[in-house]
Amino acid sequence: MTPLLSIRALSVEFDTSHGTVHALDRLSFDIAPGEILGIIGESGSGKSVTAYAVMGILDRAARITGGEILFRGENLLAMAPRARDAWRGRGAAMVFQNPRTALNPIRTVGDQIADVVARHSGLSRRAVRARVQELLRHVRIPDPERRALAYPFQLSGGLCQRVGIAMALACAPRLLIADEPTTGLDVTTQAAIMELIRERARDSGTAVALITHDLALAAETCDRLVIMHAGHVVEAAPTAAILSRPRHPYTAGLLRSVPSLAGSIAQLQAVPGSLPDLRRADLPPCRFAERCPRRLPRCDAPGPLALEEIAPGHLAACRNLP
Repeated sequence: MTPLLSIRALSVEFDTSHGTVHALDRLSFDIAPGEILGIIGESGSGKSVTAYAVMGILDRAARITGGEILFRGENLLAMAPRARDAWRGRGAAMVFQNPRTALNPIRTVGDQIADVVARHSGLSRRAVRARVQELLRHVRIPDPERRALAYPFQLSGGLCQRVGIAMALACAPRLLIADEPTTGLDVTTQAAIMELIRERARDSGTAVALITHDLALAAETCDRLVIMHAGHVVEAAPTAAILSRPRHPYTAGLLRSVPSLAGSIAQLQAVPGSLPDLRRADLPPCRFAERCPRRLPRCDAPGPLALEEIAPGHLAACRNLP
């Protein structure tokens, strides 16, 4: 299937007062229409930076130093700013990690959804209001007429997250990026939010990029997984393949650290060490090498470390695969 989104050798740096942070290094992966892709990794691995680069909302301190972001074959990085603004919302939309901070606290949630609809649709005011009610019903918010008049502080975290999803779906985007959409929510609300996301992919063919550090959640939801570590994709494969036989040592370590996936409490193990300092000028080709239990001298050989296909649809970047 032709990918909807293709990221090719994307590199992003941040200029800070303490040095240059090499946040993404030659990052590559694809998302197909209707696919739910899980982007997995520890905090600081570059998951959200990748999403912001796709959406064109990176911080001012960020600098894209190489690569392409192709949406239906068109390079988003070459788009004029006005064209990118028009694409955002219809081409792709994002559900942010913290719904309360993503929403404007001094405007009603109905007005905020209406802003998105009006900007991209050209509908009349009456039609915009009807669309707002329709979206609130779609994300299963009870009494949408009354809730549309509420301010974010008057709603629970789960309702705010549903409002965020309604805003993201307002213009029927072809790609939905959900950045830790269930963080801080109770189990019942988490299940409801994930069902909304699955329903969108199933019923409308929307591609979904689910960004999470929760490997158990991704295992239940995603068709395919991309495993990130320190700005690199270290493994990418169908979910079942990664769960049954992880090939990269970092992926294997993540699986051993999740109670529901480790097999038993006795098999639980933490991933050793921590992420390297991404400001270092001497970062090794494999940024996991200093934490790796399988490290060999050849792991430190100079030259870029590329993702290689080790089985049909299963990619890994490692010089010492089992």
